[in-house]
Amino acid sequence: QVQLVESGGGLVQPGGSLRLSCAASGFTFSTYAMGWFRQTPGKAREFVARISWSGRFTYFADSVKGRFTISRDNAKNTVYLQMNSLKPEDTAVYYCAADSSGSRSYIPNEIEYDYWGQGTQVTVSS
Repeated sequence: QVQLVESGGGLVQPGGSLRLSCAASGFTFSTYAMGWFRQTPGKAREFVARISWSGRFTYFADSVKGRFTISRDNAKNTVYLQMNSLKPEDTAVYYCAADSSGSRSYIPNEIEYDYWGQGTQVTVSS
């Protein structure tokens, strides 16, 4: 059965860093594009980052560009989100998602993603 399991969330001070991981199983990870989204209470889930199946193409929301990076290790079936220079407004539940198209295109719409993890909480506060 398909599983996406996020880890690495927690409490961090403003300006700090966290690395989120998402371990995938139950599907051919290396052929899927992967994305990270986040959601705060009362708001819609928003796109954060995306990486193509090969890892060659990456995209970021304007709000995190230059601070976050996305990477993947197809041998480990894992995608990562490195978050630096964190701000209080980055506080959210972060979700990873898998897109079977594998496309290298910029696809920020959550409806295009087939599988979702359960989320991990990131809190940025002093």
